[in-house]
This record gives sequence, C-alpha cells and structure tokens, in this order.
Amino acid sequence: MSRPMFEKAMLGYLPLCADNGRELTSVAFMCKKDQCTAGQIPGTTPAIPGMFPAMFPLATGQPFGALPVMPVQAMTQQATRHARRVYVGGLPPTANEQSVATFFSQVMAAIGGNTAGPGDAVVNVYINHEKKFAFVEMRSVEEASNAMALDGIIFEGAPVKVRRPSDYNPSLAATLGPSQPNPNLNLAAVGLTPGSAGGLEGPDRIFVGGLPYYFTEAQVRELLESFGPLRGFDLVKDRETGNSKGYAFCVYQDLSVTDIACAALNGIKMGDKTLTVRRANQGTNQPKPEQESVLLHAQQQIALQKLMLQPGAVSTKVLCLTQVVSPEELINDEDYEDIMEDMRGEGEKFGTLVNVVIPRPGPNDAAPGVGKVFLEYADIDSATKARAGLNGRKFGGNQVVAVFYPENKFAQGEYDD
Repeated sequence: MSRPMFEKAMLGYLPLCADNGRELTSVAFMCKKDQCTAGQIPGTTPAIPGMFPAMFPLATGQPFGALPVMPVQAMTQQATRHARRVYVGGLPPTANEQSVATFFSQVMAAIGGNTAGPGDAVVNVYINHEKKFAFVEMRSVEEASNAMALDGIIFEGAPVKVRRPSDYNPSLAATLGPSQPNPNLNLAAVGLTPGSAGGLEGPDRIFVGGLPYYFTEAQVRELLESFGPLRGFDLVKDRETGNSKGYAFCVYQDLSVTDIACAALNGIKMGDKTLTVRRANQGTNQPKPEQESVLLHAQQQIALQKLMLQPGAVSTKVLCLTQVVSPEELINDEDYEDIMEDMRGEGEKFGTLVNVVIPRPGPNDAAPGVGKVFLEYADIDSATKARAGLNGRKFGGNQVVAVFYPENKFAQGEYDD
C-alpha cells in the first residue's frame, strides 16, 4: 500500500500520535528538534518511514514482517459497519442529516437503547433526498439491533420504516453482537407498543392518522373492520395518560383490501380533523384493475362511513332514528301510542331498552326533534347492535337513518341536534 493510500485509510479511525502527552494536529509525523532524528522518538523503537510510531509499537527484535496491514480499530470499524448501519425509509422532504441524527440519538436514549456508554448513539447519517431514505450508522452492533425496534416510529409527522441495509450479512453479524433488539427496551416512552408489531409487519401495514383523540380502540376498529377483519391493530397511546395519540396502525387479514381501505378512508373529515390513511411504508401502489369495481363500491359507501365518523356519532347508549315518522302521524293520541309501542317492540330486540322518546308537534308545530325517535339503552353494546340492525331499514316506505346521540343532550331534553 502506498503512503497516500495508507494515510487515507487511517483518517477518521485512529488518533494522531502524541508528543509528550500532547495530541498532534497533523497527519504527517512531527517531533521536536534535537529530540528525534531520522524519524525516531527518543526511547522508542526505530520508526518505519511514513508510519506513525504510536500506532505500531514493536517489541525489541520484532521483525517488520509481523506488522499488521491495518490498525485493529480501523479493521473493526470496517468489519462491523454493515451491522452498525440501519436503513430508514419514508423520510419527509424536510429531513436532513442533522435532524435525523438528533432524532434517533434522542429516541435511542429515551428507550434505553444506548449500550455503548454515554453520548449520542448515531455517529453518521447519509441521506438520499431524491428517494427519501437514509443510512444511519450507530456506534455499536448492539445499538443498531436495538434501533430495529423503532420501525414505524413517527418522524416529523410521518411514520418511517427502519430496516437492515442490503449489505447486511446476518451470519457474520451474529458473530459481532446481538442481532435482535433488547426485549426490555422502553418503547412506550416514544409511543411504540412493545410486541404490537407481531401482526403489523410487512408492506401492507396501514398508517391511520388524524384520529380524534376521544375515539376509543373499539370505535377505530369498527371503522377499519368495515372493509374486513384485521390481522393486527395498534392504537398508539400516551405512556403517561393512556390517552390516544391520534394515530394507529393496522393490517387486514385479506391483503387485497389494503389499497381499497386506504382510498375509501383517506381524506374523511372528522370535526376539525381529516383522516390520513395510507400504507405505512408510504408506497403509493395503485389498486389493481380487478379491484376497481370493489373500490368504486367502497367509494359509493363512503357517505355511510362519514356519517359514522362525525363527532356526534361516537358510540353512546342513545340512538337517534330519523325518517321514521312524519309530524302528521304524531298529532293523534291513539296513533302516537301505537307508534310508541311499535318502536318499543322493535328496540327491545337488540337489548335492554330503558326509554323511548318521540317528540310531538306543539301548537305551532315548532317543537324541537319532531320526526325523530330516540331509543335509550342500558349499555353501549345494545345501542351498537340496534344501530347496526336499524340503520338502512325500510319503515313506512322510508329508509331509516340511525346514529348515536350525545347522552348529555338527551338527558337535558335537547332533541334538536
């Protein structure tokens, strides 16, 4: 190896040689006048021209042929680099080397993933802005393996995927350190759920963002399962409060509905929020031609999904039915009692019915809630079954619309929402 090539190989791996305890500031060999001659430091073995004496201490009489070709530290770093790097995909356009390095160093510290001592876990970042991915180099093999647990973490508002790079050699890496994340990492500290990724791996994982914070797990599941049963689901919650963070991940058992669900749910307005639904790896795969008819059907049904997602439609024990009766049918007392009995009999099919309220027209026909029927159940489960059974049914030639109604308004007699 020529001297320029050797010196290039040494840069960034080893400290410069010392002179009386002081670190030198140049790659070239330096020494004080009158203290060394012909590349020799007093008290040391003769130096090899072009080499750093401190790098290769030779025992007395050791032949030059025993000299290593490359310093041990440099060899170690080169040999472990493939196992110390992680691939981070799906970066937002605003990401840069500094923001990525700072974010992952802070996250690693937060989850207890730093095993190489104090300081930042990230030592280098390379970003491909065009393809929106980065290679993040960690200090140690173990820290890189711990970083694998961060797959799906939200960076600058978007979930990113964390993978091994293409040059990762599993068999070789197994000899260098742990190849799996430490099971005791505190993933909840950064909004990840330990063990939740079991059914949530792969390219068909869906990110659901923009969820109202008051939506429960059951309500989000109900929305997503309108397109089919789920293989995996995780509503991300705050570690301290246990409240929803407003986003979730899911995978369908039937992977063919992945794009259909994304297309149908993405962009739905929920109060002042808008749903963002896409593949978590940000792949923008288009629906296959044979899926177009199914997608069209799903889009035709989106009005029903929007109805279910309105803030007033959060599951409650009270159900509001519209397009069931007309004001004229409620004027006569006998007719009114018949309708009350019919509604009570219909409602009791789904659970314990506590109360039935059907507002009647006043003297000036301006009474609030006229034309609506309110069914109050003993529990939300019964009300949910009633909604599923009554919504869309024909009643007197009209198609019934059934939605949940706020319990506090019902208790106060406010029927005009």
